[in-house]
Amino acid sequence: MSTAFQRIVRRHFTMFAIAAIGMMPLQCATLERLTLDDMIAKSTAIVRGKITDSWAAFTGSIIYTHYKIQVSETYKGAGQNHLEIVVTGGTARGFHENFSGSPTLNKGDEFVFFLWTGKAGLTQIMGLTQGLFALPPGSGSDPMATRAPTSELMLDRITARPVKDGVLSLRLSQLRSRIATTLTAKTDGGK
Repeated sequence: MSTAFQRIVRRHFTMFAIAAIGMMPLQCATLERLTLDDMIAKSTAIVRGKITDSWAAFTGSIIYTHYKIQVSETYKGAGQNHLEIVVTGGTARGFHENFSGSPTLNKGDEFVFFLWTGKAGLTQIMGLTQGLFALPPGSGSDPMATRAPTSELMLDRITARPVKDGVLSLRLSQLRSRIATTLTAKTDGGK
């Protein structure tokens, strides 16, 4: 085999390898770190609720898992007994999509949800798992609301540098109070 032919084969193989790697889907998400006050201010709704049902379906070319929530308390937004939220990823019509950072919720799980509704009318969890505070089952009248740390790359909004996320736990009464105080301060500040 001639050296010129070997160079051509190597060059084509290298270009093919670069193109193949470039077409592979990225398996990570980059999140902006949101403070609790950021989430309170930016959410279109904040509710306490329990997952009652789920199903997956295509919306355009993306699979979303739809979750039905039975609402027990509304802290921000219009009071409703039931809400439907979506999370990217799931299995529909024999196809499976997985999106890094998307939470998996189970029937019967109870959370405080920080939600936002986009222009397309889909209601989603604020900041993926950042807007999801788990409430333990059967934990009394003032349970601990806990947001688990995200494993995704998180950047500080001001410095754009990576930051490490941590667990955030508050009693439900403290979380309610913080939401009310932040919303009141926002309203008073806007006058």
